[in-house]
Amino acid sequence: MTEITRLRKYETRTFYPEAKFNAQYAMVVRAGDLIFLRGQTGFDFDGVFHGVGDAAAQAENACKCVKILLEEAGASVNNICKITTYLTDPRYREEVYAVIAKHFKGVYPCGTGVVVQALATPEMLVEIDVFAVA
Repeated sequence: MTEITRLRKYETRTFYPEAKFNAQYAMVVRAGDLIFLRGQTGFDFDGVFHGVGDAAAQAENACKCVKILLEEAGASVNNICKITTYLTDPRYREEVYAVIAKHFKGVYPCGTGVVVQALATPEMLVEIDVFAVA
């Protein structure tokens, strides 16, 4: 049976205090060699939001958090296989992808970009979802 480790467990009210529900999640789940990360945004690990109105600043925070979470799961950015980037406006693409390119230079993951109508809160402009294998 594959061992499953859940890191940085949290309740949704940490990030969305106004929510009427309070689900329980983990920011990282490692199942054997597979590593799944929660989508990273402008929120830091303490629930403080960075980069209101600034997609590049939100991407910067998200990428920094991705690096930390991967390290906590026993991996690094070199283990990233797939990045999915969600944007609320296609005009953010150039600035957000420049940040991603800076943080993950030389990694060559598969990548998908998706433009969505909205993310979990109105201030979120970008969310970065990562899958890795260690």
